[in-house]
Amino acid sequence: MKGDSLGEFEELVLLATCSLGEEAYANTIKDEVETHSQRTYNLSAIHAALYRLEDKGFLSSHLGDPTQKRGGKRKRIFKPTSYGIKNLKKNKEMRESLWQNIPASTLNLAK
Repeated sequence: MKGDSLGEFEELVLLATCSLGEEAYANTIKDEVETHSQRTYNLSAIHAALYRLEDKGFLSSHLGDPTQKRGGKRKRIFKPTSYGIKNLKKNKEMRESLWQNIPASTLNLAK
């Protein structure tokens, strides 16, 4: 494993992968990330993040069954590992802890 830190984009990709279950392949992950971030991403950026996450041990993957729709090609399905879920939970707890420390007066400035 190369490290246990998650960049913002990697975290979005990992979260999208978790939410999609057995439908978590590059195109659906791209759509999910774009929907929730309201930004457009290159499919190659999604692929790069997926393989980085796999190298770090946050994801595993396997080839799905070939489909007629894809001309007999198989999709690579990604699945979060327990290590990946553990790191997502750690990030969530850290963010929640930081949010709780922000004074209400600071948050009211954004109104």
